[in-house]
Amino acid sequence: MKTPQPLIGILLLILLLLLGSLSGCLGTQPLQLDGVEIREYQGEKLSSVNDFRENSIKGPQYVNRTMYQLTITGLIDTPTTYTYDEILTTFQPYQKVVTLDCVEGWSVKILWEGILVTDLIATAHPDPNATTLIFVAADGYTTSLPLNYTTDNHILLAYKMNNVTLPPERGFPFQLVAESKWGYKWIKWVTEIQVSDNENYQGYWESRGYSTSADLNDSFFGD
Repeated sequence: MKTPQPLIGILLLILLLLLGSLSGCLGTQPLQLDGVEIREYQGEKLSSVNDFRENSIKGPQYVNRTMYQLTITGLIDTPTTYTYDEILTTFQPYQKVVTLDCVEGWSVKILWEGILVTDLIATAHPDPNATTLIFVAADGYTTSLPLNYTTDNHILLAYKMNNVTLPPERGFPFQLVAESKWGYKWIKWVTEIQVSDNENYQGYWESRGYSTSADLNDSFFGD
């Protein structure tokens, strides 16, 4: 018995949707933005907020702005918690154009705006023996970076991209701008920063064989 033509069409549509989901290209509808996105900065062409691919481990996280808290824990003298608005009003903002390079082969150049990780950590008075920052996301994702890397490179914890607030799909409320590192270090939906002396800490992808250093000049798989 032949399959009815409309049913074939439905099955093909389902197959295409599944393939799109697996490839990370599903959801090409423009994101909701709270302003007008800029596409050029000081004569430099920028990518769009919509040029990213969705490849997070549990899908976009939708964090409630009024309930959100960012905690700083670990080897510090003063355990500290900030609300979203406290971070925006307490710390000096900085802007920087930085390119995110994903291990999947795509990249985006974005104007990021945020605060310096160094300024944030300093308020908690880290222990002199601290060497590492472990970042934790709302979906349970983790990764780490050397403390001196965040200081020497003026690393940002961003709350804006291309002059608009990060959409939930791009990491609201905060995404780490881990310049010169592969994209899996650019953790989104940051909820906690642990100050540590564990230089061998392995986050989600690092524990699965990815490089702990994640330097763009080196292979992302294995150190």
